[in-house]
Order: sequence, then structure tokens, then C-alpha cells
Amino acid sequence: MTDPILPIDPGTLTLDTAAAKTVGKGYAEKYQSGQPYHHICIDNFLPMEVIEGVRSDLAGLPASERSFDADQERFKSQYSPDRLPDYSRHLFQAFNSRAFIFFLEEMTGIKGLIPDPYFIGAGIHKTLTGGHLDIHADFNVHPHMRVERRLNVLIYLNPEWKAEYGGSFEIWDKEMTQKMASFAPTQNRMCCFSTGSDTFHGNPEPVNHPDGEPRQSIALYYYTATWDASRREHSTLFKPRPGSSDTSEARARRHAMLQETLPPFLFRRVIRRLEKVGF
Repeated sequence: MTDPILPIDPGTLTLDTAAAKTVGKGYAEKYQSGQPYHHICIDNFLPMEVIEGVRSDLAGLPASERSFDADQERFKSQYSPDRLPDYSRHLFQAFNSRAFIFFLEEMTGIKGLIPDPYFIGAGIHKTLTGGHLDIHADFNVHPHMRVERRLNVLIYLNPEWKAEYGGSFEIWDKEMTQKMASFAPTQNRMCCFSTGSDTFHGNPEPVNHPDGEPRQSIALYYYTATWDASRREHSTLFKPRPGSSDTSEARARRHAMLQETLPPFLFRRVIRRLEKVGF
């Protein structure tokens, strides 16, 4: 069996800092040359025992913390790490560790990365048949810590998955004129990318596994203390694909209007409430 890319111990879920930095440095050129924005796809990322351990936990998941069933994000559930069984919960703690942060910093060239102890929007994501997530750019500031969102890490948990099963992760150019890359969400594949107001991505093609299997992934987000009050805060910005029936940008325009008219403290409260109901 091929050695995993990230040498994390499957039993203790510990990662040696020096080894993590070395691995990250080895992927720096590939990541930082990604177009139209920095990104990378790495297969065989973790020991398969880790993937299998998480999949075992998924067989007995509690009720999801959040569920989404709107035009732009359908049949998707999010499971907070705090509510997962022990093995998966400890794995998320490892992804917030010093060693994993050093791996990400060496690979991306972004220093001072901050993990999210709240796991806002992160955790296990599960999308059922017919579900999808339209192309978008993510919210850009952490609602509690007021730090700038900089990186997304996605690790896929599904058994072997073909592109024709839908749910592939897509990267689009900044003008939303063409798809630049597409990655099927097959097991032990990691996709990492820099986030900004024009880093458009998503999985817009509906999940359509022949056996009805859901699309399942680990989602992690990282930040830097580079936010300042002169910047413009926004929530998720959805963009329709050209020639598609994707939902329009009405939601993003609504949020922009609210930000223009409401005081900052009230805007943040209203946006949080709207996000909870998928409006």
C-alpha cells in the first residue's frame, strides 16, 4: 500500500511538527502556482485507517447541527465536530494543532494561520441524492473572532467515486466565464484553496450515486488576523454559471443592501439570523 502523504498516526492522531513542515514545503510550488487562484488537490492524503475510522463514526451520526434545502444549497447537512464520536472529534482537534498549521503555512505561504475553535460552518458535510452547492465565494470574516478567512481544506470520505456520480468540486475563473478544474469527491482526496471575494467554487452538479450513497467530506477553515474595519464584510456570494439554471445573485445583493443601510452591529445580527434560515 502506498504511504500516505500526511504522516499522522492513525491510533493517536498525532503528527510530528518537523515532518508536517517538510511535507508542506514539498507541495508549496504546486499550491502557489494554482490558477485562477492558489489551490491544490492531493490524493492518498491520510492513512486509510483514519478515513475508515471516520466512516465508521458516520454510521451512527446524531441529528445534524444545520441542514440546508434552498435553491443554491440543497439536501446538505452539517455535523459539528463537538457532537461527533470520539475518534472523529479527536481528528478535528488534530487538524487545529500546531503541526497541521505548520503544514498548511509551508504549503500555502500564508503565515500566522489561525484555526477555528468554533468550527463555524466546518465539520462533517453530508449531501444526499439530488443535493448540490452552487458556485460561490465564501463569507470573508469570522463572526465571533473578527479575523479574515484565508483557507478551506476539504477531505473526501466517500468510497471510490466517479465524476458521473455528480458532486464534483469545481473551480471557476474570477469572471465566472469558465470552469478551470473539477475534482471528483473520491475517498482520501484533499482539496485546499485560498479564499477571497472572487475565489469561486462549489459542487453544483447534483449528487447521483447509482446506489444512493451520499457525498461526505471533512470541511476545515483557517483565518489570519488581517481583517480591519475599512474592509467590506460579506456573507456567501453565489454566482450562476453561464448558460445554467442556477439561482441568481439576489441573495448577495440583498445582503449588500443591508450592509449599506444598517449599522455594523445590527448588520451582523441580521445576517446571522438570515443564514440560519437559508435566506
